[in-house]
Amino acid sequence: MKKFIPLSIFALLLPATIFAATNISEVIGVGTSILRNVIVFLIGLSMVYFFWGIAEFIGKSGDETARTEGKQRMLWGIIALFVTVSVWGLVGVISSSFKIDPGGTQPAPQL
Repeated sequence: MKKFIPLSIFALLLPATIFAATNISEVIGVGTSILRNVIVFLIGLSMVYFFWGIAEFIGKSGDETARTEGKQRMLWGIIALFVTVSVWGLVGVISSSFKIDPGGTQPAPQL
């Protein structure tokens, strides 16, 4: 049930974004724009999780289990940050290789 709600929201919003576009380059442009916004949100979320781990590690320095949990949170925060920045870089490479702006415009082909 937990996976059903985000999936249903995505399924309801996807046709609206695809039908608003007139060609495939606009669909790819809208997709990269949405993906970039999601990635920025995930970077912020991973930073908050990392700093939460730091605060737990420092704040509960007397309790060994809390320090271990803080270390784990810091580690997973760094891993999440690395993964999201890597995906952001891949989106940038793909959009620049196809010459697609985030707004969905593509230059006309030159003959």
